Amino acid sequence: MEWLNTLVQGVLLGGLYAMFAVGLSLMFGIMRLVNIAHGDFILLASYLALVVVEVLGLSPLASLVLVVPVMFVVGYGLQRQLLNRTLGNDILPPLLVTFGLSIILQNVLLEFFSADSQKLSQGDLEVASVAVGGLSLGVMPLMVFGCALAVIGGLQLLFYKTRLGRAFRATSDDQSTAQLMGIDNRHIFGLAMALAMAVVSIAGVFLAVRTSFDPSVGPARLLYGFEAVIIGGLGSLWGTLAGGVILGVAQAVGARIDPGWQILAGHLVFLLILVFRPRGLFPRSVD
Repeated sequence: MEWLNTLVQGVLLGGLYAMFAVGLSLMFGIMRLVNIAHGDFILLASYLALVVVEVLGLSPLASLVLVVPVMFVVGYGLQRQLLNRTLGNDILPPLLVTFGLSIILQNVLLEFFSADSQKLSQGDLEVASVAVGGLSLGVMPLMVFGCALAVIGGLQLLFYKTRLGRAFRATSDDQSTAQLMGIDNRHIFGLAMALAMAVVSIAGVFLAVRTSFDPSVGPARLLYGFEAVIIGGLGSLWGTLAGGVILGVAQAVGARIDPGWQILAGHLVFLLILVFRPRGLFPRSVD
């Protein structure tokens, strides 16, 4: 029963990692863009939630009502005004620009919020649990995993059932042909980044409730997200969820064996999958 509980907790942790990763998968699937500053934008959302909570007195989950639209606008503006200028056949310019954004964000957050660790409190909901088959499952981890399912399912519906989704897929397939058909690639890329940032904002709030954070932990969130994307397969949204779950289970099992093995176990599983399945377990593009 203890091992079963470990596996279940790992699966629930994987929901959070999937939330970290789905924005990366979205950006790569549509724009072939790898955002090095992704983890720092997760932290930016965490700090925005902190400001909303302290200034307006809202609960962390209620702060999403403001944080999500703000991050959506930030993502659209960032893509239209900066990142669109870097996209092309060469992958180096966007990597360098987003690396610079990562450094800037870390220093801006450090300047305004200092290096002290912060954490948002959701009150009794954080310690609430439900009994399922002899296991005690936390309500918050269940909410995070359920939200990951809802977000990924919603994005899948968007891609395959809406006009905007068809534009996303057409632009991902062939940018030049999409332009000839009247699609404004710059606007589509801006909306893709905006959606990614909206998902990032949800992940950032859940992160802030789950654990403490400070301006320096963004690269670690990027690493977890990147590993989940690679394990699942680049551009595959449901694969990203599977990758997050595998990474979470690996870390939970590693911690069960020895607390010092928690992070290492996840990296080892990532390395093994990268060696034997370089394209990931479910290699499929969003198109």
